[in-house]
Amino acid sequence: MSAESPAGGPAPRRLIVVGSGIAGLYSALLAADAGAEVVLLTKGALADSNTYYAQGGISAVLDEPAPGDTVAAHIADTLKAGAGHCDEEAVRVLCTEARLDIAGLERFGVRFDMDDDGDPSLGLEAAHSAPRILHAGGDATGAGVARALIRTVLDAQAAGRIQVIGHAQVTSLSQTEGRVAGVNFLHDGRELGVHGDAVLLATGGAGQLFAQTTNPAVATADGLALAWRAGAAVADLEFFQFHPTCMVLPADALEAAGNGTEPLLISEAVRGEGAILLDANGERFMPAYHVDAELAPRDVVARSIALHLATLGDPNGHVFLDAMVVEARRGEGYLAKRFPTITQRTREAGVDWTREPVPVAPAAHYWMGGVLTDLYGRTSVPGLLAAGEVACTGVQGANRLASNSLLEGLVFGRRAVAAFLGHVPSWDTDAPRAVSAAGGLPLTHASAPLSHDFVEAAHATGAPFNGASASIPWQLETVPAPGPRETSFGEAVPFSRVALRRLMTANAGVIRNGSLLREAGATLGSWAVVEPSESVPDSFDPREHEDANLLLASQLLVHAARERRESLGAHYRSDSVPADAAVEHFDKRYTMSRKASLVND
Repeated sequence: MSAESPAGGPAPRRLIVVGSGIAGLYSALLAADAGAEVVLLTKGALADSNTYYAQGGISAVLDEPAPGDTVAAHIADTLKAGAGHCDEEAVRVLCTEARLDIAGLERFGVRFDMDDDGDPSLGLEAAHSAPRILHAGGDATGAGVARALIRTVLDAQAAGRIQVIGHAQVTSLSQTEGRVAGVNFLHDGRELGVHGDAVLLATGGAGQLFAQTTNPAVATADGLALAWRAGAAVADLEFFQFHPTCMVLPADALEAAGNGTEPLLISEAVRGEGAILLDANGERFMPAYHVDAELAPRDVVARSIALHLATLGDPNGHVFLDAMVVEARRGEGYLAKRFPTITQRTREAGVDWTREPVPVAPAAHYWMGGVLTDLYGRTSVPGLLAAGEVACTGVQGANRLASNSLLEGLVFGRRAVAAFLGHVPSWDTDAPRAVSAAGGLPLTHASAPLSHDFVEAAHATGAPFNGASASIPWQLETVPAPGPRETSFGEAVPFSRVALRRLMTANAGVIRNGSLLREAGATLGSWAVVEPSESVPDSFDPREHEDANLLLASQLLVHAARERRESLGAHYRSDSVPADAAVEHFDKRYTMSRKASLVND
């Protein structure tokens, strides 16, 4: 017998959203507007997310695009940047449906920058063939979008349509008969729980795996760890994107600011405007590494910087971004108007980028891999959805195209809500449009028949996902047999977050090889014996849970990087073997789940 609401009808289904970046906020609003009961949990304040710090913008081909731009061109650019590793259907969905979610953001109060004619101001960024980047507040797009969505969420909370629980560290997913049925979390020193009909993970990324990152302190791989421990499949974890131009603070500024200062990302849009990279000798070097020079895909630029520094004998050094050429060409005051946040932050660090170059180096930025989902955000575990950076839809491939990340959170967050609401058709029919209650925002849209849903049967029956027998596309792709246990015979450095981040930066960062990865695996394995990563810590200290999540994510990333022996996209191995000798199908998606015991075995 189903529960009833006070009005006598069936009680609304409850969606639990974990995370308050663009995917979490947008999905929560869509679900609430469609009549669902929504509980939104965030481990800090609502603004503590990667979204808030995003500068570059959101890519979309609008109804009135830039001259010559088309959805097909956006698809082609995304596939090219992804190094042949993208799921083409996922890319088609992303680029075709982008304009729907731009309209959705506007309905929720986001105001995009306009040009002098009152039309959307479209910017050009690296690896895009045409201007199609929308901004909200210049180089503070993430903050502008987040603030608008947060205001709308708080309005919904005041109206009793969304329950927001802040400063809640989710520690585990509760399961009933193989289906996710809620979450357990720490709040004000207590362990609490909330039950629901489904859980949507929108927890963002894991930049804190590395010593230098553009991500905020909350990016500690929480969602990936939660999903893995619940038995969900993960994929593409070897592909971690490093943003090539993160400001390196001068020594005196760094000392004054303290070690906790987060680096400043110098947006890719700056290079799109014409800024160039120089080495310590004042020489421009990028044309020697790629035909597109500073506008090459970001993995190419990051790797080129690392290789050039090694050539100069200064692998831990930095190069310089010269934006003075932009100011000279565009006129005095242009940089301050176009990039107000960067102008302010560089000035605070003692650098006037209109008069001197900015010291920059690569920093961990975005994880292409994550919790494996279908095109509607459904994972291999019934009742568990994922969207945004925590998910792996296959849309980003081996290297994300600039400004596609916020878009992915929107498109696949909406589709996850459609799946939760039951607005997803069977796999062999065309997808109708399910319209939300808030002004007609389409929740589902597809112009072609859907591909087979790899968890359709599991979600329909509530039965546990069985990777050995289910008909899933990724079953055909390479999953190696368990290897020997990772052990270290040397005297290991005791585990600490600082030690882990240094290890990952040195051994599994921009440039990797088999020897470095084996060493990393051994050290991580020795730490996991003392600090078990696959189990939930018995602690009320949120930091201990974050440490366990980071250790687990490190083990998974290193294992995936060892298995992919050839370079591809953002995964670069200096000992790369030819593709046909690496694995049978080198460009296939590498998938693993906890059932296969691939971390410590």
